[in-house]
Amino acid sequence: MGLSSGQLRERESMPGAVGAAAGEGFNLEEIMGKIERGELSVSRLEEYLGNANLAALARRSYIEKVLGVNLSGIASTILDFEELYGYNIENPIGAVQVPVGIVGPLRVLGEYARGDFYVPLATTEGALVASVNRGVKAVTSSGGAVVKVLKDGMARAPLVWTPSVVEAHQFVEWVKANFEQLKSRVSEVTRHGALIDVQPFTVGNLVWIRLVYKTGDAMGMNMATIASDKICSYIEENYDGDARCIALSGNMCTDKKPAIINRLLGRGKYVVAEALIGRNVAENVLKAKIELIHYINTAKNLLGSGAAGSPSFNAHYANIIAAIFIATGQDAAQVVESSMGITWTELRGEELYISVTLPSLEVGTIGGGTRLRTQKEALSIMGVAGGGDPPGVNALKLAEIVAATVLAGELNLLAALASGHLARAHEKLGRGRIRESRSRQAKA
Repeated sequence: MGLSSGQLRERESMPGAVGAAAGEGFNLEEIMGKIERGELSVSRLEEYLGNANLAALARRSYIEKVLGVNLSGIASTILDFEELYGYNIENPIGAVQVPVGIVGPLRVLGEYARGDFYVPLATTEGALVASVNRGVKAVTSSGGAVVKVLKDGMARAPLVWTPSVVEAHQFVEWVKANFEQLKSRVSEVTRHGALIDVQPFTVGNLVWIRLVYKTGDAMGMNMATIASDKICSYIEENYDGDARCIALSGNMCTDKKPAIINRLLGRGKYVVAEALIGRNVAENVLKAKIELIHYINTAKNLLGSGAAGSPSFNAHYANIIAAIFIATGQDAAQVVESSMGITWTELRGEELYISVTLPSLEVGTIGGGTRLRTQKEALSIMGVAGGGDPPGVNALKLAEIVAATVLAGELNLLAALASGHLARAHEKLGRGRIRESRSRQAKA
């Protein structure tokens, strides 16, 4: 067995030979010399050394020497690159750390998530955790967040060339008629995935076939990509007309970009969370009147977003979603489409109805970054680490918890704006004022 990253940290201060990989001697200075002379590429170190942890050490040491920087913090990690290389990272040099806070207990009344939950948020933004936590208190004090997953399907949209609109139309009809055959191709590459819908779009002679899949507990982008490639091969081998898949992804999916199609048709989990907030809770916990919260939502989230030409109508979904994504090993780039959504409020007598609609929430509990130790631990806090029984229920449970947390964060920000507390909260929590206050008290 090769050295772990922890063992390497203990031995980095030793000159010359710092360990052994695959039974061969390892001399850091010798490796550095080979890199400097151009005899060895920094991207080929794993292949050359046979150990990803030693490769990370050599690569980091070279960067430190060439750039004159100290990367001891990046070097301090519990990650074992022998487990991650080839799955989660290339050319590793170490890891960065992000503080993780907790909010809760948050009462969630969903189909898959039912009960009180603590939710981890990884962020460097002061005031965010405290802000969301106040919203959590208000939602839980009001009976909890009712959550419903309305759709569940990951999309990948290959772009198909045909010579004419007539051929394009014939091709679309053939795809519809051969749905079961396309569906059977997917079972060849995955046990837990299944093709559930084909949504064709035609522009001139070009056709996008938006393929929608169930993906179990995986977020499913890799699964959808591999399955779509299989379907494209089947099309080119079996369609009698003239049609060629020219791009496995034609941007009609749409992945890691804001797009109206995801807001309308959904991608990943289409989730709605709602709550009724009583006047007493609003005024005692949130320090705001329900009428002002409702007005701010209408003027800011609806009118303001519309006037700005935004495809999304919310205050800060991305804040909460990014923090949960980083903590739990989700694909951080998918915060873009996962944060699209609409916040809606109504005044109902002495209560405020508030809902958040997230049509493109892309989350999973297996695969990708969820296999990292700390991210898996964060998922375990919510009881969703690993695959569910039956497959898919853990990812659905996570989606419901995320939506409920977004609801709490959105509610609190609207209340902070309504009461004029936003700037004061950031002044106090985002600029180290608490620490300064404690320091003064200690000296007094």
